[in-house]
Amino acid sequence: MKPLHITTRDATTGPVLEVIGDLEYATAHQLREHVSALILRPGQRLVLDLGRLDFCDSSGITALIAAHNCATAAEAELALAAVPDNTLRILRIVGLDQVFPFFPDTDTATTTT
Repeated sequence: MKPLHITTRDATTGPVLEVIGDLEYATAHQLREHVSALILRPGQRLVLDLGRLDFCDSSGITALIAAHNCATAAEAELALAAVPDNTLRILRIVGLDQVFPFFPDTDTATTTT
């Protein structure tokens, strides 16, 4: 198990969180806490950069859904960028490709509206 590190930066479209390491049972609360601490404004896009995500279990997926719900409650949008193939496959299997917009990288996610 690798520790989870989350960094935050601002883009013109809204905050970008880079999620690094393992998003799983023991660490998923960290993502939920980071997202709930954000002040999202209506119309913003919260981007989760998953390019350096090594592993994501069902608790991690639940944290992604919670992030989506938090963004929706703020009348903002959540987008996932650079989703690793193994995680993307799981998200598609459970139908979350119908919920989350996916972008190939953070630059695209923060410039495309």
